Order: sequence, then structure tokens, then C-alpha cells
Amino acid sequence: MTTPPIERAESTVDAKLLEILVCPLTKGQLEFDAARQELISRQAKLAYPIRDGIPIMLPEEARKID
Repeated sequence: MTTPPIERAESTVDAKLLEILVCPLTKGQLEFDAARQELISRQAKLAYPIRDGIPIMLPEEARKID
């Protein structure tokens, strides 16, 4: 017997968590990009990845954005 594949629901960031998380460099607010699973810091021009539902708030792990 085979089991059907598990569909992974689009991950979201808890609204309360998003309220308290800030960019570690600028201490500014972050925006959640659901499509890319990233937290965006416009001031620092960085996108912090979210892996397995956990925000990786390390500047060296962040992607530079324009």
C-alpha cells in the first residue's frame, strides 16, 4: 500500500513573531515575502531566509537585494 504524497502548505510567519523580529543590522522592521520564504530588510537591502519555518537572522546567510 502506498501513501499519497504529503502536500506542504505554504509556510507563513506568525504575525506576533513578525512584530518582534527586527533586522540584526539596522534594528528596522522586516517584511515577509511568502513566495520566496524570506524576511526582507529594506534598510539593510538584505533578505533573510526562512528554512523549515525558522528565520535565519544572520547577515552572512542573507541574500543581497537592490
